[in-house]
Amino acid sequence: MTRYTPIVGTLAYLWDTESDRVLMIRRDARPDDDHYGKVNGLGGKLEVDEGVSEGVRREVREEAELELTDLSLRGTITWSNFGPRNEEWLGFVFLATTWEGTPPDRNPEGSLVWIDRGRLLEACDEDPAVRASAELPMWEGDRWFVPMVFDGDPRTFHGTMPYDGDRPLRWTWERL
Repeated sequence: MTRYTPIVGTLAYLWDTESDRVLMIRRDARPDDDHYGKVNGLGGKLEVDEGVSEGVRREVREEAELELTDLSLRGTITWSNFGPRNEEWLGFVFLATTWEGTPPDRNPEGSLVWIDRGRLLEACDEDPAVRASAELPMWEGDRWFVPMVFDGDPRTFHGTMPYDGDRPLRWTWERL
């Protein structure tokens, strides 16, 4: 059996419940970026000796100049053979509903954009026609877990999503 030695990262969805919009990043700054052209939550790799909640707060501070004041862990995901480099990842997925500060329009990774939560969820719909109408260039596998971030179930989800490069092969999960 192959030992799993993933990159550990965080992914945060900042939901402004008043406007019902989610702050995301459109990765459009560097053509050599593995996520180039995609819209994604905020986050990134943990640093050595950094806790998971500390890491997500740092990433949001670096990417959006915001200090998170309310944060909940929604789930964990293992991705294998992910992206153009076929990397192994263990991701901690968070939802934040309050923060201090105002995000800039851009950062070194790309444009920060507010997306209507309904549009984001349409981009995750099982019907390909509904997904296409949302016109959000997301990782294909995101459509399986993003709705769970916002569904209100207090239990955390824990899933695995093997990829073949840019294409997810399956999604299995449970809630605890």
